[in-house]
Amino acid sequence: MPQGTVADETRERLERATAALEPPFAVVDLAAYDANAADLAHRALGKPIRLASKSLRCRALTERVLNRRGFRGVLAFTLPEANWLAADPETGIDDVVVGYPTADRAALRRLADDELLARRITLMVDSVEHLAFLREAAHPSATRPLRLCLELDAALRLFGDRVHIGARRSPVRTPAAALSLARAIADTPEFRLVGLMAYESQTAGVGNAPPGAPLRGLAVRAMQHASGAELRERRAEVVAAVRAVADLEFVNGGGTGSVERTAAEPAVTEIAAGSGLYGPALFDAYRAFRPRPAAYFALPVVRRPAPEVATVLGGGWTASGPPGPDRLPLPVFPAGLRFRATEGAGEVQTPLLGDAARRLRIGDRVWFRHAKAGELADHVRTFHLVDGDHVVAEAPTYRGEGHAFL
Repeated sequence: MPQGTVADETRERLERATAALEPPFAVVDLAAYDANAADLAHRALGKPIRLASKSLRCRALTERVLNRRGFRGVLAFTLPEANWLAADPETGIDDVVVGYPTADRAALRRLADDELLARRITLMVDSVEHLAFLREAAHPSATRPLRLCLELDAALRLFGDRVHIGARRSPVRTPAAALSLARAIADTPEFRLVGLMAYESQTAGVGNAPPGAPLRGLAVRAMQHASGAELRERRAEVVAAVRAVADLEFVNGGGTGSVERTAAEPAVTEIAAGSGLYGPALFDAYRAFRPRPAAYFALPVVRRPAPEVATVLGGGWTASGPPGPDRLPLPVFPAGLRFRATEGAGEVQTPLLGDAARRLRIGDRVWFRHAKAGELADHVRTFHLVDGDHVVAEAPTYRGEGHAFL
């Protein structure tokens, strides 16, 4: 079916489903969401996917995907979030790894004092300083040790470390450094090392087929090939070194953009992913896969300052990361809209240009996709869940639940 026809049908279906709603609002198309979940599981080559909750920020949608085959456990982004997800003995999630180190003393005390949370939650560390902080803040005991995961630096470094490609995360890079930290954990009865993680942002989070930039795409793919080969060998060496002193339950790696590549590594036992469930606009720049857009938000047209301009209320829902046009929300329905170069997406109003703008009238809707995934949830209190051409439920976002975990 031609792409334009699919887009037209999607817009018409979403308009029918949400006819009674007043914008601004956000929706998640459940058919696309479930199809993306199935695709992620297929790409993982039989290895379980640990769901990155920051990419969803909606408990109902998190639980929906965890009930599917191929998904197991959560990669949370803060300890307060992990405590909240795991707290209920009946409905709580029983396997939560906090993907980033924490300095939240109150949350650590709660974790250390609660047998259920201490059993269900794993903390991230990458230095002996983290170990000292955890002992001072949480006062763990040998009878209820804190579960720890060691994070390995996955960046690509070239020319004697003068070039660094990838996120600045862990200082642990070599087998020797990982072994030293693993021994420090093993020598502390209050801690138990159960996992190892490495996030290769330069392959998992960088689009390798940017529209209109074929030469840049070639360069990115060459970098990713070199990085994948280097990390595969180094990660295997690190895992072997750490397993000599710790009985690891899991070795986590990857992200939505590198699921197949990371899953193919024998040393990796599980994959981290989440953004691919919503299919945000940044994932349009990947070559090997293309998730179905599942999350949208709608804004109302409130002005017509010129025949070729339609202005919507608000719109400045920009994504984190290096500032640039790719961090702006993408207007998708009606097709053919673009931002005004001198205004972009505004806090209180956003002028849109293009032939489609001439046909828009006051009160019409413009539909957008966010550049990233979970950040959309910070702008709305609920997601309206669409099945076919009906809204079948409202799912509170973390904001709607009354939580701000970042």
